[in-house]
Amino acid sequence: MEILLMRHGKTAGNIARRYIGVTDEPLCDEGIALARDSGICTETANVYASPLKRALETASIKFPNARLTIVKDLHEMNFGDFEGRSAAELEQDDAYIKWLDSQCTLRCPNGEGLDDFSDRVCRAFDGIVREAIERGDERLVIVAHGGSIMSILSRYGRPEQQYYEWYVDNCCGYRAQLDEESWDDSPVLTGCELFSTIP
Repeated sequence: MEILLMRHGKTAGNIARRYIGVTDEPLCDEGIALARDSGICTETANVYASPLKRALETASIKFPNARLTIVKDLHEMNFGDFEGRSAAELEQDDAYIKWLDSQCTLRCPNGEGLDDFSDRVCRAFDGIVREAIERGDERLVIVAHGGSIMSILSRYGRPEQQYYEWYVDNCCGYRAQLDEESWDDSPVLTGCELFSTIP
């Protein structure tokens, strides 16, 4: 099965380099244009997406004929007290400094930690994969967030890389392959390749 993991288009918060996790921003004008210009696929039958506006809008633009299934646990990390703020605004915040020193793995105040976030997303991904296998799909498309994609690929992607090494820009993503017969015993995504337009 072919797997496409795509990040949503740009929002105003992305452009301002703010921590936009569970904040439900829509695409900005630049984000809409980028989503249109980076390829539209009219043949994809099913798309799974985060419930946040920026992912749903991106999925609707790029896969206009697909049946859209919302998966709550694909949403981005909850940055808690850091939500909506930039690194410059937080540079004197002791909790933020401590979080950075942990390589951003600690729980954000009133938010999530990296391990719990990744576990949530990967449980959701595994459920989607099993549903797609049962249905006999040849292609599985997910439109979500940078953190969601990094979580999935840092656990399942091959060749293995650390979480932040899987970073992806807006409206870009990774294409990979999945062996349906071995998913139970060896759940991996092979041949992971970065794309900037829909392959």
